[in-house]
Amino acid sequence: MAPAAASQHQATTTVAPTSGRKVVDEVSGWLRVMDDGSIDRTWTGPPEALPLMQPVQPYDVPRDGHTLHDLPGEPNLRVYLPEVDAGNAGRLPVIVQLHGGGFCISHPSWVLYHHFYARLACAVPAVVVTAELPLAPEHRMPAQLDTGIDVLRRLRSIAMSDEGALDDPAAELLREAADMSRVFLVGDSSGGNLVHLVAARVREDGTDAWAPLRVAGGVPIHPGFMRATRSKSELEETPDSVFFTLDMLDKFMAMALPEGATKDHPYTCPMGPNAPPLESVPLPPMLVVVGEKDLVRDTNLEYCDALRAAGKEVEVLINRGMSHSFYLNKFAVDMDPTTGERAQELIDAIKSFVARH
Repeated sequence: MAPAAASQHQATTTVAPTSGRKVVDEVSGWLRVMDDGSIDRTWTGPPEALPLMQPVQPYDVPRDGHTLHDLPGEPNLRVYLPEVDAGNAGRLPVIVQLHGGGFCISHPSWVLYHHFYARLACAVPAVVVTAELPLAPEHRMPAQLDTGIDVLRRLRSIAMSDEGALDDPAAELLREAADMSRVFLVGDSSGGNLVHLVAARVREDGTDAWAPLRVAGGVPIHPGFMRATRSKSELEETPDSVFFTLDMLDKFMAMALPEGATKDHPYTCPMGPNAPPLESVPLPPMLVVVGEKDLVRDTNLEYCDALRAAGKEVEVLINRGMSHSFYLNKFAVDMDPTTGERAQELIDAIKSFVARH
């Protein structure tokens, strides 16, 4: 079993409990911490959500205008390659997707990511690269940030390889198709935090250190930016969602942030006093996506205001009437006209942003 498939298997199948193990902490539905320190991520929430967490296997025969390839390695990558007209034979921009899950759960092979990023690859069109991130509490931040950097290092290495030198045919396809001078970081929820952090780290190194790879833009979608004190939107009554609750927010951050840190840490509050002044942070142009009914709406908007005040290039898309990570719920996107419309607006906005940068 490939590494990606192995971790996915562990995440979505029933695991026989070890005799005598007891649950000492739990994030409802998603994660249980056992008294022996082990972590059980077997889904125990509403069974109707389980299909969204099933793995999608790669395929090199085109489906719906694209092929899907796995590149095992450090880290594991998954690559969506859209079919393009022969008349548009130029290299495609690259979207690097950094998945969410509070740094604690989820996998890029899941249906909930697949349906959106396959569609995005074809709509832009762009090569979409998704990455398997380490999970907390086994791996606390900055492990996920370091892996995000490693994703770009691996892409740069592929870009610099000579024709025919790569052992993996999928890596050779990626090398041929991708314009590594136009890499866009896209992340949902905690992955949105990583967009900010990874982009800043790369830009700090300078253009020469990363050539021919260049991060041309960032798209944090409903990023997990917050403060130790509750914002107004966190205290408002919002519909319960398996994607995001206050309990998830609190417990995941306690498990993921460095020991002893609060949510005022720069990883979760880059606009706060504990973080470097945003004026000094070298960021690319940013498109920040904010859910109107998201628990972290207010802190997301605060981040946008702080970017503007620091003189950064920032655009904001408000998902009207939508809650956290709504576009990942394939059932809602397919069956509810309003959700489907908002998902299309999001794809159109990302397409436009990439085209302009």
